[in-house]
Amino acid sequence: MDIYDVIIIGGGPAGATAALYTARAGLKTVVVDKGLTAGALGVTGRIANYPGLTEEVTGAELLERMREQARSFGAEFVSDKVIGVDLKKETKLIFCNQHMFDGRIVIIATGSMGRGNKIKGEDEFVGKGVSYCATCDAAFFKDQEVLVAGSSDEAIEEGLYLTRFASRVHFLSPSDELIAPKELVEELEANPKVTLYKEAKLKEIGGNGKVDSARFELKGSREQTLPISGAFIYLQGGRPITDFLAGQLEVSEKGCLMVDHEQRTSIPGVYAVGDVLCEHVKQVVIAAGEGALAGMSAEKALRGRRQIVVDWAK
Repeated sequence: MDIYDVIIIGGGPAGATAALYTARAGLKTVVVDKGLTAGALGVTGRIANYPGLTEEVTGAELLERMREQARSFGAEFVSDKVIGVDLKKETKLIFCNQHMFDGRIVIIATGSMGRGNKIKGEDEFVGKGVSYCATCDAAFFKDQEVLVAGSSDEAIEEGLYLTRFASRVHFLSPSDELIAPKELVEELEANPKVTLYKEAKLKEIGGNGKVDSARFELKGSREQTLPISGAFIYLQGGRPITDFLAGQLEVSEKGCLMVDHEQRTSIPGVYAVGDVLCEHVKQVVIAAGEGALAGMSAEKALRGRRQIVVDWAK
């Protein structure tokens, strides 16, 4: 297995900018991210205050430009979800649903779209019909009806994957519009195995030992109940996403990670940037700046420099 110089968890503006700086410095860099619209920038409708932009763009468009720039210098972007890490050793291990990565430096840029409030019945039926990974569990629901709740490209891709196995995929979007690339939305809407419910609020997952139903409400309508065998949840919230760390890094009372002036955490070789921090102003330009600082700080650590080197000529 290849050992990366830098593994970046999260591909939003902070993570993508960090990748730009580390890849440009000649460091072997991989970014692991759940999807273009899984974070705060990706679901933003309009950006008009980012330096250098003379026209309004969507958050997803701006983020894709950042990623493409990082790719141009050799950064890899892998679509996957990080489920665990081992940060204490000199070589860090990152465990994902479909991959495993070894790296010398880890930059955490997972943002703050994690959920604090669960759906009624969600915790009770985890592993008994409730899942957060279709690519892991879809085969268990062959020829059965399932539910997907979410509106991001991650949710849509997982829903489409489920159509290979399930007899029917009930897709509940909490918003009127699915915030994902147009071609992905069109593929979902055209799939004969998908029933799409817009402005749908998932209220409860029910069952007796395992999932057998879901209760939801459409805007302006009565509650409805669906007979299902599985519920795949991809809803977003507003809490820092740190669950995959399993307590290896200290968090504040608000659940945020803490860093020093060079974005370093308490574990050597581990950095954190963006909305996962407490003292972070939630603006794209701030996140990008922190990503740049972490990238340069990582390069300094890997090459044994005493000071961060800013080479404007490269």
